[in-house]
Amino acid sequence: MESAPALHGVRAAVFDTDGVITDSARVHAAAWKASFDAFLREHPPEDPYQRRPFDVADDYPRLVDGRSRQDGATAFLASRGIDPDPSLVRAVAADKERRYTEQLREHGVDAFAGTVRLLNVLRRDGLPLAAASASRHACELLTRAGVLGLFDALVDGAQAARLGLPGKPEPDLFLEAARRLGVPAADTAVFEDALAGVEAGRRGGFGLVIGVNRTSGQAAGEELRRRGADLVVRDLGELVVEGAPA
Repeated sequence: MESAPALHGVRAAVFDTDGVITDSARVHAAAWKASFDAFLREHPPEDPYQRRPFDVADDYPRLVDGRSRQDGATAFLASRGIDPDPSLVRAVAADKERRYTEQLREHGVDAFAGTVRLLNVLRRDGLPLAAASASRHACELLTRAGVLGLFDALVDGAQAARLGLPGKPEPDLFLEAARRLGVPAADTAVFEDALAGVEAGRRGGFGLVIGVNRTSGQAAGEELRRRGADLVVRDLGELVVEGAPA
């Protein structure tokens, strides 16, 4: 029988969506790059170095991954020496949303097989499970990937905005998910691939923070640990052990 010994003692689990459950982080990154590069061409900073294209490998994880669209746009513009005027932030965020939605509706996304395997083991063991995401598309993503029914609760970007929850790295999104599961944060595991999300898990006092590093290098994994991950894996299927005692 399969089990997940690394989660021994955990009473609930909260999963980020993009890049952890579904293969959608790459779509977000591509949409951000297209939007930011177009903005920089139309509004070039005075410093030539600041006009360089958006770097998916560097800018995406540092500045926008795991954050709301508005927070991500604000952080990137500020990093290029551009005053993040609310009107500019809204325009960039809206352009990114349009590009992302087009790609999502045209191509869809899949759930990671390793994540689904772990979810099934945890459900069999009776752990309450929640999905939490800054994205307003989280419910659609999980539905299209066929995994929404594996979760007992979902807190998405629309609900977070309605509740006035601050974005990551603040822990409020994850804390709300744990509250809905009825389990204290200290007894709950958080699964995240974003630096801001891992930091949120640590700030929230969660009992176990697992970072997911789907990149090809070790540097990203080391940064996840530095931000607060207790354990870093490349795929959540690594946490499932065949034949171990339940």
